[in-house]
Amino acid sequence: MRALTAIALACFAATAAAERAPDLVLRGELTGKDHHTYREAPFDVPKGTSRITIDVDYTGRDERTTIDLGLLGPGGFVEQDGFRGWSGGNKHRFTVSATDATPSYLPGAIEPGRWRLELGIPNIRPSSKSTYTAKVWFSRDDEGFGPERGLTEQPLDTRDRWYRGDLHMHSVHSDGGCLNASGTKKVPCPLFLTVDNASKRGLDFVALSEHNTMSQVSEMRAMQPYFDTMLLIPAREITTFEGHANLFGVSAPIDFRLGTKDVPDWNALLAAVAKAHGVISINHPMRPNDETCMGCGFTPASPVDMRGFQAIEAVNGTDTGRKDSGIPFWEKQLDAGLRITAIGGSDSHDGSKPGVGTPTTVVHARELSIEGILDGIRAGHVFVDIEGTRERMLEVRARAGAQEAEMGDALAVARGEPVHVEVRTVALSGQKMVVTVDGRRVEPPGKDVIGAGGSQSFDWTGDGKAHWLRVDVRDAQGHLLVLGNPVYVNRQGF
Repeated sequence: MRALTAIALACFAATAAAERAPDLVLRGELTGKDHHTYREAPFDVPKGTSRITIDVDYTGRDERTTIDLGLLGPGGFVEQDGFRGWSGGNKHRFTVSATDATPSYLPGAIEPGRWRLELGIPNIRPSSKSTYTAKVWFSRDDEGFGPERGLTEQPLDTRDRWYRGDLHMHSVHSDGGCLNASGTKKVPCPLFLTVDNASKRGLDFVALSEHNTMSQVSEMRAMQPYFDTMLLIPAREITTFEGHANLFGVSAPIDFRLGTKDVPDWNALLAAVAKAHGVISINHPMRPNDETCMGCGFTPASPVDMRGFQAIEAVNGTDTGRKDSGIPFWEKQLDAGLRITAIGGSDSHDGSKPGVGTPTTVVHARELSIEGILDGIRAGHVFVDIEGTRERMLEVRARAGAQEAEMGDALAVARGEPVHVEVRTVALSGQKMVVTVDGRRVEPPGKDVIGAGGSQSFDWTGDGKAHWLRVDVRDAQGHLLVLGNPVYVNRQGF
């Protein structure tokens, strides 16, 4: 699986620091003679395009010039794939793809050929002139981040800090259900209830992970401007007969039919995910896979290159105290040499109830954007707040000589070299700090109880070998409150 590894490494490095240049720029001029007329700006869509994104600007607004916008495909106006939408003057930027589209526009196949940006001119004064510029992007499924991948044009927050979110939930677009407005029977639960509930919980981001579908993305595009402080991340729960996995940040179709000619095994599916530049996490890996929970447990029929996964849902809902918790499965992968991130998700199926945001996955990211959050998860800069509080924090910094690492990072440590670990917590005073090295607890003498200031430190001595070191927080009864990700010692790459 060297090819998969190479692709995954490329994905790890992918960022979208700046919007790429448009593939095409359409320009034109309007005069008073264009008042109450329709103009078309034709352009050719190349084969292999999976998404079209257009951004339009024009002059003359100070003279009350107005241009309405629409989009026509290769067919006629009323033919199949012809009319693709009309937003009038309410949007300057829109996107269409097979899976989703900006509100006012219709998702559908992107056929190659002659398309037309439709311009309606409800007002331009007789003596006025106006120039318009339309930037056009053509995207392919395997391009990674483009101007349309997120649901916002800019990050919702540009601060480098910790962001709190829920990475697993369902609505009417899959099997989410709740009571109807009159409270008389259970019905498919509107997506808005889930998102509104998450916003009221104070979350910074949510991933809407419906089963094997992306039908929710168009609705998410409509909601994102309203929820202007909470990032909505396109996701899906890939549900197979051999396990479930959440795929984040990809709107394009991914063939999930494991065991078929096109997708013979997990490795083939993971290669498709890597090509799409997504982040994929194994969900609730220790659940049963039988009639009580069909396909829920991770039970691959053939060997899997686990390097194709970037994360494991170590905490699903409130399962940390149960035998089917995913934490031991995750630790087994760490022991096998992987650097793979532990995350959590509520797996909420009723957006009207308080379970949304429990647990909370907390990500240290450079900004509140899809790219920022996914890069933070890839890097392992994550902890899980088991009870989904709004304030609990865990920061771990390890130093060896001039090197410094946070959770998810690696240090090179020689035999006999000391590692100094500093732990900072918030809202966890009086609780117990638990240090784990390679699955075995290490008790820092006299330093396990977190003081009122929230800061602790301890030293650990390297032996020149590879290790993983993790800090968790538990209460006096031993219940897990915060699950940390490891700092890795002498372990590079995967």
